[in-house]
Amino acid sequence: MPVVIDHRPNRTPAAPAPRRDPAPSRLTYRLQRMWLTPLYRRVVRVGLPAFVLAMVAGLWMADEDRRVRVTEAIASVVTQIQSREEFQVRMMTIEGASPVVDRALRAMLPVDLPASSFEIDLPALRLQVMQLDAVESIDLRIRPGGILSAVVKEREPAILWRHARGIEILDGGGHRVASVTSREVRPDLPLISGEGADRATAEALALFDAAGPILPRVRGLVRRGERRWDLVLDHDQRILLPATGAVTALEAVIALDRAEDMLGRDIAVVDLRHPSRPVLRLGVDARNTIRQARGLPLLGPDGRVLPETES
Repeated sequence: MPVVIDHRPNRTPAAPAPRRDPAPSRLTYRLQRMWLTPLYRRVVRVGLPAFVLAMVAGLWMADEDRRVRVTEAIASVVTQIQSREEFQVRMMTIEGASPVVDRALRAMLPVDLPASSFEIDLPALRLQVMQLDAVESIDLRIRPGGILSAVVKEREPAILWRHARGIEILDGGGHRVASVTSREVRPDLPLISGEGADRATAEALALFDAAGPILPRVRGLVRRGERRWDLVLDHDQRILLPATGAVTALEAVIALDRAEDMLGRDIAVVDLRHPSRPVLRLGVDARNTIRQARGLPLLGPDGRVLPETES
């Protein structure tokens, strides 16, 4: 029987390989924990690339010639866009304005037309126009076709106010509209005077309305102590009105005048400052008639006793 000889080298059995520990290393664990933090992820994904780009751009823009070229290129692009035909404003239309306000508005335009709409700051122009006393409101907008439209609402003159600095026209709210040199410029407007009268314009207009039956005789209202009114009539007559309830007191005087023709008599002052105790002050002629009947010396036009003449 043949003998089989095994020429393979003798091998010792290999030792079993050590089992791999599935737990991460300490460094890996810390990195994984950091990656789970939202702020860290944003920094890595966004902040780091942005920093790199900013650093590269900063290094590139450090050269002055490059900065100048970039600035000029941007300015050129902006100019080309703003100069396009669809952005050009070629005319201005103004509605509701008097000739004086119309000229003032056109003079306030920051640029000469035609001009780019980007050169016209509408909010700033609106604030500038509102500085005009005669303008109550204005609607500014750029319409298609290159038209700058201005719709103006002017203040309605309602009353004249005479004070130490001159005469001004006020609207119903007491806001200044314009100045005039004399009352004859606007004889159709009622007149008030005195310091603080402009702050009581609404009450003054109500008094003028209540004085309708005697309005042709009314010369104006005088503010006293910034708290009450004197109604001045022709023939130097005055009605002293109370600080409160002035309209009611005036209506009572007008009703009495209709019944008794009180204001047609020689009465200089109707004092209603205390409505419960009205006082009438007679005129000089009426007082002289009474004094003559009593044998007393007569009064002069200034209310003083005339010296007795020697016979």
